[in-house]
Amino acid sequence: MNERQAKFALGEIVKHRLYPFRGVIFDVDPVFNNTDEWWESIPADVRPHKDQPFYHLLAENEEYAYIAYVSEQNLLHDESGKPVGHPNVGELFGRFRGSYYEPVERLSH
Repeated sequence: MNERQAKFALGEIVKHRLYPFRGVIFDVDPVFNNTDEWWESIPADVRPHKDQPFYHLLAENEEYAYIAYVSEQNLLHDESGKPVGHPNVGELFGRFRGSYYEPVERLSH
């Protein structure tokens, strides 16, 4: 499998192409890095290719905040200009800048 450079960056706010949720990216896998059971649970007609970046999101929909794992092909830039309401955003990110969050600087010991 060939690894591609990620299209989206840490802290960027994105939305799902098919489903009504959005989130802020907090980690990126260069290619699929989850279980085969997870991948096979996705309906075959919408199952993404494994050889693309996959993103970990602090996600939200109308009812819930949760962690999502989404292929690059299923993400779009979120242009709402609204912050993400996930309760863990403040642990990983600082200021909201309209379309992204600034990562929090971590101190090393």
